[in-house]
Amino acid sequence: MATMLDERLDTTFAALANSTRRAILARLSHGEATVNELAEPFELTLPAVSKHLKVLEEAGLIQRARRAQFRPCVLDPEALETAVSWVAACTATWNARLDRLDSHITRPTEKKK
Repeated sequence: MATMLDERLDTTFAALANSTRRAILARLSHGEATVNELAEPFELTLPAVSKHLKVLEEAGLIQRARRAQFRPCVLDPEALETAVSWVAACTATWNARLDRLDSHITRPTEKKK
C-alpha cells in the first residue's frame, strides 16, 4: 500500500527522470526565470517547455508566480529535500550492510582442529 510519501517520491523521481526537466531545475537553482528564458537553451517549442514546467510544478519542484503578464518560475527545494532525505537513508542502510559484509569477508577464518 503506497503512502503519501511514496506517492510524492514517485512524482518527484518521475519528474527528475527527464534530462530537460533536470536542466530546467539547474537553471532555476540560480534564480527565477520566465518560460522564455527557460526555453532559450533548448530546441523545443514554448508549449513543450510549458509541459515540462507543468510536470515540475505538479511534483512540487517549482512554483509559478503571477506578475502582471509574466509568470516567473522559481525552484521550490522542499520536494528535492524529501528525495535527498530518502536517498540518504538508503545510502546509510546500504553502507552499513556493505561494512558488515566487508568485515565478515575479511576477518580471519578459524582453523578447525
